[in-house]
Amino acid sequence: MTGPADRTFGGAIHHSVVIVRDLDASLRFYRDGLGLAILVDREIEGDWPGLFDGPSGRLRVVFLGDARVPDVTSGVLELNAFLDGDVPTGDSPAHPTTGFFMLSYFVDVEATLARLADLGLGGPPRRVSQATPNGDITIALVRDPDGVRILLTPGSITHTPWAG
Repeated sequence: MTGPADRTFGGAIHHSVVIVRDLDASLRFYRDGLGLAILVDREIEGDWPGLFDGPSGRLRVVFLGDARVPDVTSGVLELNAFLDGDVPTGDSPAHPTTGFFMLSYFVDVEATLARLADLGLGGPPRRVSQATPNGDITIALVRDPDGVRILLTPGSITHTPWAG
């Protein structure tokens, strides 16, 4: 008998990684602001300099997501904080460029924006109305403590309900 954990889904995103300067501030944003649950929080050692030119072999990893949904069917976010060595910092460009652009989360947009505002996080949100197969929705863009763009959306922009 096999279950979701025994299968590999072609093209499915397992996790995305964000390198953070201040892990506590990032946890306030993602856990307290967006409502993600901590799935794993541990320190690990590895050849990170050899694998992806990391500044050291020690880092703290925190996986966040929805604890009710197996990570083999729903992507999770991994926050990495290097424990030794400096990671260069820099602001995300003000306009789109090639490469990584943003992360998107299904949330109650207005409730999430209110929590982020109460925490003093996210910056001034940008809102737009977006047409979807299910009607118009309002989406919002905020920034995490390291400047990563975070899109808040109340539902799918691409999925058409099954007419069964």
